[in-house]
Amino acid sequence: MAEKRDYYEILGIQKGASEDEIKKAYRKMARENHPDLHPDRADACEEKMKEINEAYAVLSDAEKRQRYDQFGHGGLEGGGMGGFGGFTGGYSGDMSDILEGMFGNIFGGGSGFRSSGSSANAARRGKDITTSVNISFMDACKGTSQEIQITHQERCDACNGSGCAAGTAPETCPDCQGRGAVRVTQQTFMGTISSSRPCSKCGGKGTIIKNPCAKCHGMGRMRVQKKVSINIPAGIDDGQTLRVSGEGDSGINGGPNGNLNVNVTVRPHPIFVRNGFDVSCEIPITFTQAVLGDEIQVPTIDGNVTLTVPKGTQPGTKHRLKGKGIQRIQRDGRGDQYVKLNIEVPKSLSKKQEELLKAFEDSLGEKNYTKRKTFKDKLSELFGRN
Repeated sequence: MAEKRDYYEILGIQKGASEDEIKKAYRKMARENHPDLHPDRADACEEKMKEINEAYAVLSDAEKRQRYDQFGHGGLEGGGMGGFGGFTGGYSGDMSDILEGMFGNIFGGGSGFRSSGSSANAARRGKDITTSVNISFMDACKGTSQEIQITHQERCDACNGSGCAAGTAPETCPDCQGRGAVRVTQQTFMGTISSSRPCSKCGGKGTIIKNPCAKCHGMGRMRVQKKVSINIPAGIDDGQTLRVSGEGDSGINGGPNGNLNVNVTVRPHPIFVRNGFDVSCEIPITFTQAVLGDEIQVPTIDGNVTLTVPKGTQPGTKHRLKGKGIQRIQRDGRGDQYVKLNIEVPKSLSKKQEELLKAFEDSLGEKNYTKRKTFKDKLSELFGRN
């Protein structure tokens, strides 16, 4: 005979634990191991619960616990424990009442447990599906239409979603009589408990398909590929998601279809940079254009426009082109475009050009270099004039 485990170890508590600690530990272990809460491993849970119930029956009784603490398992032999296999003449009722009393309403709405059979044939919405699309910067600015290929679940056109072969219909399950659930009883430390479990014969549906549809094999739905045309609105940004209603998986039992979610990726542009609904770009100009001023062509998302470069333009000067940005989604108006002028300094000069440039420099006065004059004045204030 296998040696019995320590009761305190079974409940995961220390010797000397209070009554509240024992009760709390028992409820935690029961939630984790009760077979009605874990039908996928009911047999293993049932054996575990016998052990848990036995430990709780001893440690929750002051007299039995005292004997156990003093003499161990030997102190309980012959003491009328009844082997802890269950108690006769105990409570017999619906499992939901017992569990709600033990654990409270931890399983969501109502009185705790609900038979899955009660909703097995209810209309259910199909699942949403997700795909992605990659578009250009200009398509994001202007909007575009694109055809994409998706894979989703569609209602079988051969059986119209019933899952049955032509001329046949689902039959009522003989085990559960169409309820989708069966009644089972268990012996626990609280007595005989009745509960409902999904019917294993029909999978909780309440019906059985004896002649399945040859096309969908009784599933009522099929995974198919199809092409969908999507409209991408002007102003869509990188990382945003479009929702296409009704293009997800088909519903179950007549429920509505799910949606198609399209994640949008926008490829970078070689010139434009987006910031919200504004656009920016950098335009190089020559030293002479900056000094003398000029009219230059500047690209926008609508095409080129003329920009006047004032005389004496400084490096990094920004110009705002109002309304030349990106269309605001679902709103009137557009953002702006910002043009930054970068002055390109000549690198390779001939001897003659250097002489001319030096003569030109010598002809200029301090009034042409106000920033340099201001800087010199600050230096003089800090360190004194040399």
